[in-house]
Amino acid sequence: MKPPYEINPEILKYISSISEKIGEIKANYLDRPDPILRKKNEIITIHSSLKIEGNSLSEKQVTDIMNNRRVIGKQKDILEVKNAIEVYSRLKTFDPLSMKSFLFAHKLLMKDLIENPGQLRKKGVGIFDGSEITHLAPPAKNVLSLMKGLFDYLNNSSDPEMIISCVFHYEIEFIHPFLDGNGRMGRLWQTVILMKKFPVFEFIPFENLISRNEKEYYNALAACDKEGKSTIFIEYMLKVIDTSLDEVLNFNNRTLNDIDRLEYFISLGKDEFARRDYMDIFKDISSSTASRDLKKGVKLGLLTKTGEKNKTVYKIVK
Repeated sequence: MKPPYEINPEILKYISSISEKIGEIKANYLDRPDPILRKKNEIITIHSSLKIEGNSLSEKQVTDIMNNRRVIGKQKDILEVKNAIEVYSRLKTFDPLSMKSFLFAHKLLMKDLIENPGQLRKKGVGIFDGSEITHLAPPAKNVLSLMKGLFDYLNNSSDPEMIISCVFHYEIEFIHPFLDGNGRMGRLWQTVILMKKFPVFEFIPFENLISRNEKEYYNALAACDKEGKSTIFIEYMLKVIDTSLDEVLNFNNRTLNDIDRLEYFISLGKDEFARRDYMDIFKDISSSTASRDLKKGVKLGLLTKTGEKNKTVYKIVK
């Protein structure tokens, strides 16, 4: 059974705008993936998605965990980040049309955080705002059939992937198939669905916009619960995606300065490197610009330098 929603003029307007922006990104960047964008946006995605769920770690702490640096914080929060890093490193391996793959992703995401990760819930659940219940999920006995129906829709719908991905995201929030991790799985799987058609979504962190105004996100979900259809949430998520694409284009069009380049290179966590390694990342700069960058990094205490000329070796100060 097809989940209930309508395709209205507002949705069609966003689909058109998003299609144009994806075309611009593909024409300019997809064949030459920007490592700065990929690395930074993976960190933003993980930080933002977990922040929505109450994780207290900062973006810098997420970066440090990704680079195997020691971080002081709640062990649960640190484990959530480590699990998310593992999952997002495997994005291309998940099959968006497979419930088995979906359950495996949840198993990785919630490993050691809940009992029986990767298994559908066998208990009733509700979502509370303080003492007030805001959403009562369907009975546990219905979850398996609802999830099978949702994946049938995913496999057979002829609607655009943009719409299908939004519907799937909403339905996961509505069905609440797991005891925990439903929100992050809805957001993750929307990315997985979109990546199949548009690989560029591997590095578009729409979660960041959601985390900036969580109230709007939850209001859209609540409005759909009240109406009994996901139209409002589709509009909301398409607006988020459209704005996220704007930010990707703006990032790519900006001019990086020496500090931008140094900060990004340091975030990669290379212990020891030469100037040519630096230029392999920043392919558009000259050797003299690379030398000036690295000299500044040494002066600022970010790097140490040993050797001379073509035997020069740099190390990151930790």
